[in-house]
Amino acid sequence: SLIKAAEADDKVHPKSYDLSSLRIIGTVGEPINPEAWMWYHKHVGQERCPIVDTWWQTETGGHMITPLPGATPTVPGSCTLPLPGIMAAVVDETGQDVPNGQGGILVVKRPWPAMIRTIWGDPERFKKSYYPEELGGRLYLAGDGTVRDKDTGYFTIMGRIDDVLNVSGHRLGTMEIESALVSHEL
Repeated sequence: SLIKAAEADDKVHPKSYDLSSLRIIGTVGEPINPEAWMWYHKHVGQERCPIVDTWWQTETGGHMITPLPGATPTVPGSCTLPLPGIMAAVVDETGQDVPNGQGGILVVKRPWPAMIRTIWGDPERFKKSYYPEELGGRLYLAGDGTVRDKDTGYFTIMGRIDDVLNVSGHRLGTMEIESALVSHEL
């Protein structure tokens, strides 16, 4: 990601630029691990700019889970809470809610205005891809592994469910593996 590239490359490192006019900074496209979040907050946001760490997809038509700047306390690596009207949840492989603190699959339980409505010329593929029968056919499958914080209920996106390693019965997402590597003293 650009954040990781800026950290490693002096040519694009933020210390080369006047960032005093920044009031807010954001992330899109992929989850950032807590270490990258902290670096971004310190070096780009100069420890004064709130970070809007978002979760959304092209198929959702806009942001779905994101802090409201200045109103939602943020946590490194978490995109916080769904926007008003968005019924996001974390479920198991059968579509049952999992307790906060336990990982699972991110779904959206109710329709929203900008949602995808079909795949051009292939409505069956749309149903299989986004509303699979394994989840009861009524939950929008985002395709991301997620965990909700036990205390705050904040959502942390762990990575794509098709990019998960199963190690001794524990599912590890790409963000968890990346965080472990980044925090390890080499």
